[in-house]
Amino acid sequence: MANSHLRQSAARSMGKPSVKGLSTPNQWATIAMLGEDESALKCDWLSNLPDDVLLNIIDRLDVADAMRTSILSRRWKLIPTMLSKIHIMVGSADNLIERTCDVARANATVLGATRSLLESRRTSPYTIKRLCMQFFLGDGCIQIGQTLARTIPTRSVCFVEFTILTEKELERCSLANRIAYGKQLKLFILTCPNAFTRLTRLKLENLSLGQSDFPHIFIVCKRLEFLRLDNCDMGYRSLLALEHLRLRELEIVQSEFERVDLNYLPELTTLTFSHWISLDDPLSFGYVPLLHTVSISNTALSWHTMLKLSEFLGKATVSNLHLGFESERIWVKPEDPRELSQVFNKLRHVNLAAISEECDLTWTLFVLHGAPSLEELCIRVCDCMKVRDEGERKSHGYSEERKDAGAKWEASDFKHRKLSVLRIFGFQSKLKFLDYITTVMEAAVNLEDIYLHEKPACEEKCAYSRQRGDRFPKSGRQKILVRNSLDMYMRPLLRLHFRF
Repeated sequence: MANSHLRQSAARSMGKPSVKGLSTPNQWATIAMLGEDESALKCDWLSNLPDDVLLNIIDRLDVADAMRTSILSRRWKLIPTMLSKIHIMVGSADNLIERTCDVARANATVLGATRSLLESRRTSPYTIKRLCMQFFLGDGCIQIGQTLARTIPTRSVCFVEFTILTEKELERCSLANRIAYGKQLKLFILTCPNAFTRLTRLKLENLSLGQSDFPHIFIVCKRLEFLRLDNCDMGYRSLLALEHLRLRELEIVQSEFERVDLNYLPELTTLTFSHWISLDDPLSFGYVPLLHTVSISNTALSWHTMLKLSEFLGKATVSNLHLGFESERIWVKPEDPRELSQVFNKLRHVNLAAISEECDLTWTLFVLHGAPSLEELCIRVCDCMKVRDEGERKSHGYSEERKDAGAKWEASDFKHRKLSVLRIFGFQSKLKFLDYITTVMEAAVNLEDIYLHEKPACEEKCAYSRQRGDRFPKSGRQKILVRNSLDMYMRPLLRLHFRF
């Protein structure tokens, strides 16, 4: 079965470029002929392939399949030691582990794969370009860290990623659990600091750490370029101050921080921040000169204040902005373009996502008005609320006001010269949508394309979504009616696209 699978992979890969550098003469150059009968090689074209082609094939397999190839022949035995990409993940191939299973057993499987793949490479001259590890906090994780600490410094490893999971998922994880997991992580780092020295990507979840623990992580992980914190904090309504010379991407999701201060992140380019509890601005932007992509989403509750982007983003000037509203209350305040001139002067792409169908769309024009260089505007309308029961909504603090009650914007006559694309997801043949598109068409004098998309399928497959009437124009007659309503014949160079 393994031979058959590899033969198929080889057929698909023959026309693809091979890994560079493997054809250079060295101690591995003779492995193609180790103990093999010449006549057998002539009959077996797969085994007769050059080493770099075979490695190109094996690099496309998962870890379990790649290791199995070592039993095919003496020639294949050394191929896994040449792999440039190693992914050892809980739940991969033969290691399908659910969180309800024994953590020690799951980590033991990861440890065995780690030792097999890394310790066998002691004399290998080949660089590990990508090493991705996924494992659980708890029993066995320190042994994994110690194995990595012994192995990583002895050879060239370009890219190391850790995804550190907790036994309990977010929905079942209590404060006591998060504190316990935080202590386990602290012990792990103190015991195996060398395992983190080459780390470039780190994903953590469900942790409550001490005030000094996050700064210590940044000191140890000096090469860190990507960090994801999911349901992590340093105590309820704590302050997280971030300073790092090499961090490029930051994702903070479901945190209980009162505020996150991006004090000094000179290489930061991409920020994702969602679901905060703070009553005031949950973020402050310090020295982030390269920041260009910002994605912010929140389910605004009754006590959340509306954010003024001109103040919230500070001196950060972004080119790509995503704002998500989770079909709940609008949490940004429309502002005068003079106030937004600093933060919006480089803005090129805007995505306003999960706007409730209850809302009017006119308020979104403040973005167009305040961003003279905007090239593409995307609006996503849906009504797939997570909580619909009135009693439950009240107990959780969901707002009882109209969802766009505080988002009022008086349309004015202005002309926009740069906008070329307008996208609307969840378009319906209703006056609200038609009036909005007409207003944008009148303002954006160089508009080239309008894309009208059907409402995306609800990710949670809620019954409410399926029962809603769909007024997206699908028939030819309905499309003609929309075109006529928008007076498209008056704009012969403007293209209208319908997307299902």
